[in-house]
Amino acid sequence: MRNQKMYEADDKMISLIRDNYDLLQSLGSFGINLGFGDKTVRETCEDNGVDTYTFLAVVNFTINGDGTFEDDEHLSIPTLLHYLEASHAYFLDFQLPYIRRELQESLDEHESLAKLILRFYDEYAHEIRRHMKYEQKTLFPYVESLLEGHTASDYNVETFSKHHGAADKKLRELKLLIIKYLPQDGLHNNQLTATLHDIYENEVWIHQHAQVEDCIFVPAIRRLEQMTKRNDVVRNITEMVSKGGNGQNSEALSDREKDVIVALVQGMSNKEIADHLCISINTVITHRRNIARKLQIHSPAGLTIYAIVNGLVDIAAVKV
Repeated sequence: MRNQKMYEADDKMISLIRDNYDLLQSLGSFGINLGFGDKTVRETCEDNGVDTYTFLAVVNFTINGDGTFEDDEHLSIPTLLHYLEASHAYFLDFQLPYIRRELQESLDEHESLAKLILRFYDEYAHEIRRHMKYEQKTLFPYVESLLEGHTASDYNVETFSKHHGAADKKLRELKLLIIKYLPQDGLHNNQLTATLHDIYENEVWIHQHAQVEDCIFVPAIRRLEQMTKRNDVVRNITEMVSKGGNGQNSEALSDREKDVIVALVQGMSNKEIADHLCISINTVITHRRNIARKLQIHSPAGLTIYAIVNGLVDIAAVKV
């Protein structure tokens, strides 16, 4: 049953952990050390250089499984990135090898069925490792480049393969195989039971990890991509102004020509502009010819930048 308690910055960190011992590993992934005494969540996070808001967002989501993060501007992407990278290191370097050692100790490797069980686990571990390595090699460096203000034309977060259903299914099958087909003596039964418990905890952890990626991290990166694109537009505008590209050395535009530019930026065709301004299509074409001559701008993108720079349209209303 879900805890349903939403923890806040002024709650004691020890209370959070006492109520949810399975969050101990998350502390390590955030870079929070034990020994925090009776400090609050805020004090503990600040002592360890962790963004408190982001920590609580992940913790409360993990505990209660709900929350809306599509437009959450307060999340710290560097904190999320560090958390995911450290979680990967824990899982790949410790958790997966640890469970395999438990299986080896619980099974008779000379039996054919035991060998198949181990091979089945290795296939599962390979799938998880492949996915996490992909994130480390491709997704995380991409996010770091976005944080530095760089965009990539050949990649975005939507291409990130964020679904982990196949690996989850394989882990469930492994549990069933062990329960149904591996009768053992008392000692081995106890060992297998303990191993199954760890496999179950592993399944819960990997599901929660995937949910944090899908529901918190991906929306945050999607928002970062949008901000970076807007910043690119602003840079282009600034460069254009610095080069005198706002038409300051050209003939002044008439009010009607400005109306035509606004209509073009809004995506209207010549006929739609004519109907909108109650003029003929030939007149629209003439205005467009004069605009291009005066501004030396011929592309819709260039006219959009001109319109933004000169206050004819609001940048927030322009689709980037």
